[in-house]
Amino acid sequence: MEKFKILTYPDERLKKISQPVEDFGREFKDFVDKLLYTMKNSPAGVGIAAPQVDWHIQTIIVDASGYKHKYNKTNHGLMILSNPRIIASDGEIIIREGCLSVPDFTGNVKRHYWIKVEAEDINGNTITFDTEGFEAVVIQHEMDHLKGKLFLDRVVSPKDIFKRKVYKK
Repeated sequence: MEKFKILTYPDERLKKISQPVEDFGREFKDFVDKLLYTMKNSPAGVGIAAPQVDWHIQTIIVDASGYKHKYNKTNHGLMILSNPRIIASDGEIIIREGCLSVPDFTGNVKRHYWIKVEAEDINGNTITFDTEGFEAVVIQHEMDHLKGKLFLDRVVSPKDIFKRKVYKK
């Protein structure tokens, strides 16, 4: 399978607002398979959002299970989430983020530490779950893509953007 081409900053298509997923049929599932393949075969791919590959639908994939991080407190493994919504949140955390669409930089971003998410799974069934720490941050990061936002839009201050030295796997 060939990977999707990932859009990179400053591509204007990254600013587009995504539309809700309404059809969870074969075309959608084929898209998700290729999106997952793209994430798994990209450096440090713990999450990806459909808009990053120029599909402007509300779908994200998150899998923080194989990533070592001091804030990796909750782990649901591989999650394919469509039309995700944060329905409750608490606490805050400032954490260094990177992005497949911003490969040359990282930045310190303030996020909610704990979130309750409601979304549809790969078949369109509603699911609700709580998560905290690193996994919660990854979900919030990917959800920003659905709104046309990058972590660069949320850095704590301009001095909190850093040139990436090495893109670690």
